[in-house]
Amino acid sequence: MASKFTELAIDCADPAGLARFWCAVLDYEVQDEHDGVVTIGSPLVPEGKNHPGPVPPTLTFARVPERKTLKNRLHLDLNPTDREQDEEVRRLLDLGARHADVGQGDENSWVVLADPEGNEFCVLASRVRG
Repeated sequence: MASKFTELAIDCADPAGLARFWCAVLDYEVQDEHDGVVTIGSPLVPEGKNHPGPVPPTLTFARVPERKTLKNRLHLDLNPTDREQDEEVRRLLDLGARHADVGQGDENSWVVLADPEGNEFCVLASRVRG
């Protein structure tokens, strides 16, 4: 049997603030909060990693003293589900994201943004039905 991907841990300065941002981005909700660690996940699969079969991964934000200094080596790719890419980018910018330059150039079909703490992520052009 193989492992299944259930959680992504993200170091940050403000776990509650970053959790609020990502809850709004992904339509997630806070599942747990204690000792400077906030876990968010899909309200559609509240049992998360205990659910048999694939699940949307939870995101866990943990407070750390150091700041982000370099480009992420791992990042999230987002697919808009109910709007086009440009509309989703505008929505995310309104939530607190900002454009990020990681050397991607202008010819790419994706848009690179950064969350309020500078973690890069991509908004893909293709739309998936949610």
